[in-house]
Amino acid sequence: MSHSSRPLNRQDYKTLTLAALGGALEFYDFIIFVFFAAVVGDLFFPADIPEWLRQVQTFGIFAAGYLARPLGGIIMAHFGDLVGRKKMFTLSILLMAVPTLAMGLLPVYASVGLAAPLLLLMMRILQGAAIGGEVPGAWVFVAEHVPTRRTGVACGTLTAGLTVGILLGSVVATLINTSLTPQAIHDGGWRIPFLLGGAFGLLAMYLRRWLQETPVFLEMQQRKALAQELPVKAVVLKHQRAVAVSMLLTWLLSAGIVVVILMSPVWLQKQYGLAPALTLQANSVATVMLCLGCLIAGVAADKYGASRTFIVGSLLLAASSWAFYHLAGSHPEYLFLLYGLVGLCVGVVGAVPYVMVRAFPAAVRFTGISFSYNVSYAIFGGLTPIAVTLLMNVSPMAPAWYVAALSLVGLSLGLWLRKSQGLLTTQEKITA
Repeated sequence: MSHSSRPLNRQDYKTLTLAALGGALEFYDFIIFVFFAAVVGDLFFPADIPEWLRQVQTFGIFAAGYLARPLGGIIMAHFGDLVGRKKMFTLSILLMAVPTLAMGLLPVYASVGLAAPLLLLMMRILQGAAIGGEVPGAWVFVAEHVPTRRTGVACGTLTAGLTVGILLGSVVATLINTSLTPQAIHDGGWRIPFLLGGAFGLLAMYLRRWLQETPVFLEMQQRKALAQELPVKAVVLKHQRAVAVSMLLTWLLSAGIVVVILMSPVWLQKQYGLAPALTLQANSVATVMLCLGCLIAGVAADKYGASRTFIVGSLLLAASSWAFYHLAGSHPEYLFLLYGLVGLCVGVVGAVPYVMVRAFPAAVRFTGISFSYNVSYAIFGGLTPIAVTLLMNVSPMAPAWYVAALSLVGLSLGLWLRKSQGLLTTQEKITA
């Protein structure tokens, strides 16, 4: 049996498990901010500003983490392509754990005035630089460890692991909101999830000691086939089509998760007056289903191809999101069912890295994915919360319309991939 078609072995499962668990803990650190955006906005900005301005400023600091991703991601990817995947894969953990821990210790506006939001902004930027190298590095790492025909399930598993980090954030936020009073959270309870995040990051760093460098990088190193020119230069000049497709896929991934998973609990609270604890419980269900959806999408990509996966997945996302946003408030008894269903359908994003890792040759794969993913995420992931918040002044159903637009993008990409399979087949093989 050839290497490309063999089943996953014990070492593959170990690599996937450790990579996914480490990614989950690091992703928790990055997104826990959004679950406490309301209290952070109250504590880190003046008390006398309008509520809409407070929300925009808070989400602006949230967006800063995304805007910092390209620089951090491209630098880490540069060295990942030249000195090794594993080294950068481990470094990203440390760069995430330290600022997360610091965020739990920051003074608030009432204590230090304008310095409070500026310090918060600085920590958020450091987090963004770290996560910019983490996600592309993780996809490349697992894809280069497994057989070529198992790329989808490997990337889907890793993406599911990253979403477990969101679930962990949701669970921690739910526990804090149900065990502490709003006043207790305001007085210091909000610090707990950030302090936990610092500990999680150190644990993840320890776990990654047991990972091995990818066979693809070792083989390139042995053949002296590493990038001979600046990797990002090669990506921009020689792989424009792969960059364009990867950026559109990242819009689908980033905005789908940001709007449906991260923003919807607050939207349900503001729009329908649902209790925070209830919306966070429903969010936990949706995130569990998102993890399952990522696994299903990865398996489907291996078996049926990326084109069919995106066509079917996007149509299901459009239908389920319409039902969720229009019926969750008028039929709260179906909240968990509706939120879980749309979470499952957002899982189509589990097939995104399947396309990306096949779109770039191994010598510049880390840089190609990191450049495309992080630049797109900075634009769409970072600005989506602000855009949706402002659009809600025009229509309270703005999130529903935004997800509908995303579904159309996913459908269009699926149809395009059906006619342009060369993007997925003419590049170098993922495994040696």
